[in-house]
Amino acid sequence: MADLSVVRRSSPAQRPRSGAPAARADGDVHAPDALDEAAARAFRLPFVPLLVALGTLVAVGLLSTAVGAAGLPVGGVITALLDRVPLLGVESTLSASEEAVLFSIRLPRLALGAVVGGCLALAGASFQGTFRNPLADPYLLGVSAGAGLGAVLALGFDLDLAVGPVSAVPAAAFCGALLAVAGSAVVSRGSFSDPATLLLAGVAMAALFSAAQTYAITQLTPDLARQVLSWLFGQLSTAGWDATLLVLPYLVVGGTVLLVHARHLDVLRLGDDEARALGLDPTRSRLVVVVAATLVTAAAVSVSGLIAFVGLVVPHLVRLLVGSSYRVVVPVSMIAGGAFLALVDVGARTLVAPAELPVGVITAFIGAPFFALVLMTRRRGGV
Repeated sequence: MADLSVVRRSSPAQRPRSGAPAARADGDVHAPDALDEAAARAFRLPFVPLLVALGTLVAVGLLSTAVGAAGLPVGGVITALLDRVPLLGVESTLSASEEAVLFSIRLPRLALGAVVGGCLALAGASFQGTFRNPLADPYLLGVSAGAGLGAVLALGFDLDLAVGPVSAVPAAAFCGALLAVAGSAVVSRGSFSDPATLLLAGVAMAALFSAAQTYAITQLTPDLARQVLSWLFGQLSTAGWDATLLVLPYLVVGGTVLLVHARHLDVLRLGDDEARALGLDPTRSRLVVVVAATLVTAAAVSVSGLIAFVGLVVPHLVRLLVGSSYRVVVPVSMIAGGAFLALVDVGARTLVAPAELPVGVITAFIGAPFFALVLMTRRRGGV
């Protein structure tokens, strides 16, 4: 009995839990204990970051609708939008031609950019939380390449069929993306939390599916091959309400699942043993999150092509600003991703005007140095 009383009086630092590393003799605090406190704080969702992200999205949206070959006054854009709201009694100050530009070109393109950026950033944050790896990204994991292959096959071989909101292109992209995830799992032998293994698996899958894309394109007619190649660079120039409405149902379904499971990602940060002790099935949670994140990635790729690094850059910046709780990081990343890609699209339309850059080119110029910086920082930290 004396021995048992000693065990009961021992502090958590003296009595390590199963699967958790023991405290060092120099008095360092348990990493799981710190993560436990972070997970507890995550249940109090702060609305300030969400409001700031929404405000940023609105500001970028006004900039996006005003800037272009035919410049529109910001005040006129606001009055034109308010004019469409019943009972407000606000009269638009734009001309008929300016309203046509706003509602037929600028707003559809802004909406598609915001939806695609939101999908990619949401998927990136979810992959990073699921695999406990800040380098996880739809592009680096090969998910985008797999989705691109599926979409190329659907577009190139005349499978662009639609029944209501269901189209063959997103469905084919989803199948290709799932194959890429499965391939990464096989190559890495499930070691998704190891950055080096994860990156090598993603590079292998991206190379494989990119080679398959190239072969598929060589089997197309020259005109169709040029169209598919232009689409693969990642662009929003063909934006329209139809494209936005096509991808929106997938974002609603997949996004809802990911937002609901954001709390699970905070629990998974504690480790699988701790998660099971708290009543969470880590395998099931990871499977649900991976499938949902793959779905929104495939939907984005099916309408915009391959746009790299949005899922890496945006969640990292969000974590720097709001902390590491995924219950906050996931929704804020979705909104911030929409603002980020909409802003990048403004640059794509104006940097080399009257010509236009593919959006994927600009995100690659931003994301590649950012990725190198993150990798060097992690290496300096001994990770």
